[in-house]
Amino acid sequence: MNNKLLQQTQTYLQSRLKPEHYQSLVGIIGDMPRLLAINTTCGFAVTFVLRGGGTLFQNILFSMFIGFSAYSLIKLFKRLFWGAGTPNTIGFYLMCVMVAPLALLVGMFVAAVTFNYPLPDISKFRWSYMGGVVTLTCFVSLIAAWSFWNRSKMSELQASAEAEKAKNAAIEKQAMQAQLQMLQAQIEPHMLFNTLANLQGLIAIDPPRAQHMLAQLIVYLRNTLSSSRAEQTTLKQEFTLMQAYLELLAIRMGKRLHYTLDLPDDLQHITIAPMLLQPLVENAIKHGLEPKMEGGSIHVVAEKLGTQLHLKIIDTGLGLPFNYDDNKNISSTDQHVGNANIRERLLALYGPQASLSLQANQPEGAIAHLTIPL
Repeated sequence: MNNKLLQQTQTYLQSRLKPEHYQSLVGIIGDMPRLLAINTTCGFAVTFVLRGGGTLFQNILFSMFIGFSAYSLIKLFKRLFWGAGTPNTIGFYLMCVMVAPLALLVGMFVAAVTFNYPLPDISKFRWSYMGGVVTLTCFVSLIAAWSFWNRSKMSELQASAEAEKAKNAAIEKQAMQAQLQMLQAQIEPHMLFNTLANLQGLIAIDPPRAQHMLAQLIVYLRNTLSSSRAEQTTLKQEFTLMQAYLELLAIRMGKRLHYTLDLPDDLQHITIAPMLLQPLVENAIKHGLEPKMEGGSIHVVAEKLGTQLHLKIIDTGLGLPFNYDDNKNISSTDQHVGNANIRERLLALYGPQASLSLQANQPEGAIAHLTIPL
């Protein structure tokens, strides 16, 4: 319940305050426990070390007002002298020492007015040990300034680390986008040139098939362009792209290629990174079904098991090499679109819970299995 109330309060303050004001408020709230501890310690010191008179309660009470006055004045003068910038270290400490006597007077006066202490009585039992109190206040101000300065520096370092982390994430994101575009460049020319060559031949001998092929090519290119520019795509869009791609190949390969796509309705709007399925489908065609005399079939299926999405490309082609190593990286010069690249993308985008594995299909062919956390 308390955590929920705290989250609601944070959300409310963030909606009502400017970001810089909200951060300033968070910093002040974070300083309060330390400031209360310092003020309480000063109250005990005045009572039992300086022995300047007054009860422990009175001394702690006045220490609270003096401490909060010093904190407020330091904040005020820091803003006046340095604005939103970082203050000079020596200048900041000198300012704290100079503010201490003023904070002592302001705190004592505010405490006296707040609790209706007679001002003559305040001066009577305070001025006799004012030298010690001023010295203590200056010393405590320096200690507090050092403590808050270090806390501020730590906050700046943390903010810098977060900014660096965000910068690295942005660079990694750009690298992933560049890798996607390179992957796109690897896939499209080979497939596109073959399709256009087939289209040129079909126009003269089979215009209806040529028209159908052109329509599928338009669907394919439209979806490919959309995927290359998007960070995420839905399974429905990805399967639409696969259908256009496989239909183009089916026109070219004729009866040598059969395909089925299995996407349940409840999974159609799940989002994934684009261009994860196409390289695997192309590999299944290029290295499994096309070289096989009688061709074969390819089945693309999506299913949800628990909190994971499973995507499988199942073919009945030539299958994996007898010495295939699923963990071996494929070089960039290999004719395959590298499985290692897909694994690197999965790791960067989804973490170690995502995976790609290739295994033999029975009685023939291969299965590419993608696992992605939802």
